[in-house]
Amino acid sequence: MNVIWHYPAGPDLTRRLAALRDRGLSVSICEPSDRERFRELLPETEAIWHLLEPLTAEIIASGPRLRLIQKIGVGVNTIDIEAARRGGVAVCNMPGTNTRAVAEMTLLLVLSALRRANRLDAAARTGWDLPPAFQDHAGEVCGRTVGLVGYGAVPGCLAPMLRAMGARVLYASRSPKPDAVGERVSLDALLAASDVVSLHVPLAPDTERLIDAGAIARMKPGAILVNTARGALVDEAALAEALRSGRLGAAGLDVLDTEPPAAGHPLFDLDNVVCSPHAAWMTRETLDRSLAVAVENCRRLAAGEELLHRVA
Repeated sequence: MNVIWHYPAGPDLTRRLAALRDRGLSVSICEPSDRERFRELLPETEAIWHLLEPLTAEIIASGPRLRLIQKIGVGVNTIDIEAARRGGVAVCNMPGTNTRAVAEMTLLLVLSALRRANRLDAAARTGWDLPPAFQDHAGEVCGRTVGLVGYGAVPGCLAPMLRAMGARVLYASRSPKPDAVGERVSLDALLAASDVVSLHVPLAPDTERLIDAGAIARMKPGAILVNTARGALVDEAALAEALRSGRLGAAGLDVLDTEPPAAGHPLFDLDNVVCSPHAAWMTRETLDRSLAVAVENCRRLAAGEELLHRVA
């Protein structure tokens, strides 16, 4: 079966993907930026192991042998689901494979924003001195209120860590979570009470720009916003203005509305912003779990068996 791994691959992953030939899979590594190679591979491709680059109706229609789009992760907002249905292409995701990695990255961004890790790193490299005003900003998790917007697998993993560190945990969700760690409150109550607000909801029409200028105005002055979900949950212009003015204290962002962002993105000029390039999921352990699911679904596809975690 011909498969495209639609993302860069380091030396070890390249070897692991090549070894899948022994299991009947010919996996071609294609970086998203190499659109010409992608177009060349697509006509003979039966499965795409998809990460972040959008798969449009045009792309799906250009794969006459395509039978499976396997999302490496959970969110499928970058896939034209209706076009896949029309073309008879199955779409699957893999809930749970990156939960631990994303939860740990969220905690890393919370801590980095609280301690202004980017400033510490810069100071260590350029003279060892911190400005006196730094003392007014650096803080600890213990004693603070952390609000989790959404309560799926990642918050379920993260909340016990936060509580063990001494934080008060709030969460806002559409339905009660009987086993949740933390107190369920309305979104408005969470925004008003939280020192740190962390986003954990999928991107959908009713969540796009969930954190807009109005939501930011309802947040606690000096609060920190953390986003490891989807960039379009946040109005970035409003966020930049709030961070610039001091209305919000800091932000920790693994995702942005447009990825990769254009040069000169306004958030990159702010020293109270800590960023990572949509890499919260990226650990060796996540890749181990993800490849196991992807390989199994290709086996099932070839055997005509029911696929794991099919969403369309």
